[in-house]
Amino acid sequence: MNFTNCTAETISNKSKTVTEKMLISLTLAVITTLTTLLNSAVIIAICMTKKLHQPANYLICSLAVTDFLVAILVMPLSIAYIVMDTWTLGYVICEIWLSIDMTCCTCSILHLCVIALDRYWAITDAIEYARKRTVKRAGIMILTVWTISIFISIPPLFWRNHHNISNQNSCIIQHDHVIYTIYSTFGAFYIPLTLILILYYRIYHAAKSLYQKRGSSRHLSNRSNDSQNSFAHCKLTQTFCVSEFSTSDPTMEFEKINACVRTPPYDNDIDRQQQISSSRERKAARILGLILGAFMMSWLPFFIKELVVGLNLCTVSPEVADFLTWLGYVNSLINPLLYTSFNDDFKIAFKRLIRCKEHT
Repeated sequence: MNFTNCTAETISNKSKTVTEKMLISLTLAVITTLTTLLNSAVIIAICMTKKLHQPANYLICSLAVTDFLVAILVMPLSIAYIVMDTWTLGYVICEIWLSIDMTCCTCSILHLCVIALDRYWAITDAIEYARKRTVKRAGIMILTVWTISIFISIPPLFWRNHHNISNQNSCIIQHDHVIYTIYSTFGAFYIPLTLILILYYRIYHAAKSLYQKRGSSRHLSNRSNDSQNSFAHCKLTQTFCVSEFSTSDPTMEFEKINACVRTPPYDNDIDRQQQISSSRERKAARILGLILGAFMMSWLPFFIKELVVGLNLCTVSPEVADFLTWLGYVNSLINPLLYTSFNDDFKIAFKRLIRCKEHT
């Protein structure tokens, strides 16, 4: 088959100097360590904090477990392989490593998909979904994600061992089955990406509409004696009850919490509420942009490369392939930051963990 080389030949044949190997290993080791620590902190925080024992947080915990497995089972062997420029652990370990790599990375991506789906149901069908949002449902979603991931990563095991394995010096994903390449890339990334984009687009517009409706209803309720029927938990002496989206957690940005906001009954209330609504819309857009941007920047280049190489349109050098692979791995480092850093409950849980470490 004819290949168009996308990189210079000199790059692929150039061996790394000792200094380069040290810098690469140090950088990748830092990424691996941070990924391990951050995801383990999320897992411990959820397990030890009763307030975090909610179905939505179980999805985040499962995501953290998946990213933790990437950090301890996939990244270290990848570092050794990159630094040594050769595979020395044999054929069986290679097969196991590649299978775990594909399964865990796919599972991490699909977790982002089910988290987006969970948030979408939470905002568009809040009352009904509150009943359905159970531990059992979260468990079924997690089991489904792992099942799909395994079915995507297993097929190569049925034909990789039929190849000539006399060359034990390399351990890479083979791109000799075009149909599987399309099946795996679309199943692991392109279809989940499309679904995530659609879900977050609808979430944002549903949130925007809800902000606007509640902004106007709050203004009316401030001048109505009957507002107590709608907001039973708030005292309405110069106050109105705001059922707003949580501003502390990007993944729970659109879940309702009750808060009482004090405001004077002036004529410019509508303008003020419109400004607040607009500010919240911008914040929601920024957070959604962070979630989508981090996900796409991490994985899109890798899966474009996989599809292009799998379709025999071009080849890439090992250095480029390693860089794009680790760019995807970095998503496992970013996930615990994005999905917990803005959550006040997680912040409190993390502070307690730090205090416990200090006392010990």
